[in-house]
Amino acid sequence: MPARAKVVDLRNLLAERFPQRVAPAATAFSSTIAALDAASGGGLPKNAITEVISAQSSAGSATLIHALIASAWCNENFIALIDGRDSFDACALENACLRHLLWVRCTTAVQAIRAADLLLRDGNFPLVIVDLVLNPLPELRKIPQTTWYRLQRLVETVPTACLVLTRRSMVSSAQLKIVLENSWSLADLQSENAAARLRYRVQRAQRKSAFSDHSAT
Repeated sequence: MPARAKVVDLRNLLAERFPQRVAPAATAFSSTIAALDAASGGGLPKNAITEVISAQSSAGSATLIHALIASAWCNENFIALIDGRDSFDACALENACLRHLLWVRCTTAVQAIRAADLLLRDGNFPLVIVDLVLNPLPELRKIPQTTWYRLQRLVETVPTACLVLTRRSMVSSAQLKIVLENSWSLADLQSENAAARLRYRVQRAQRKSAFSDHSAT
């Protein structure tokens, strides 16, 4: 089967498996996580890439991903998670939440970027998460900056918010960069309502209606 036919078949399958509700146009994807929405100026901007930087292993990036998936389920949204290192713990969420998730399991950053390219072209999800936190830094440094700008051009044409999680700032085309400012123990990460206690700091914002850098708790 030609590659083009395979892509068309995959898009049709995604549209059937993850139908989207008809909703008024919005310029941001509300995560319903109060601190994150406050830090991002009302929600993750659509038609744009947001980079969340998790400099420490205990900064809470996995907690954030779990919270976004749970929030999507509560709001009847379907989202995509591109798992750059096949590290997502599906057992940490209820099965009902997972019905609203497309989980793309990758082992390298190159695979993750290719998956992001496909899903952003499709435009079927209001939120696409690309988790590169556990991918080795030398691997990530091989990604040309032109690749990030290509993904930005793709997301500009669809009603999608693209969230890229990294260990260090590297997405030059990101319109919004947010730093996770947490250093937790295992007990903290497993505590009830851990996501509500995450702290964020806006490192850089480039939006039509610019807003000042601030912290949210």
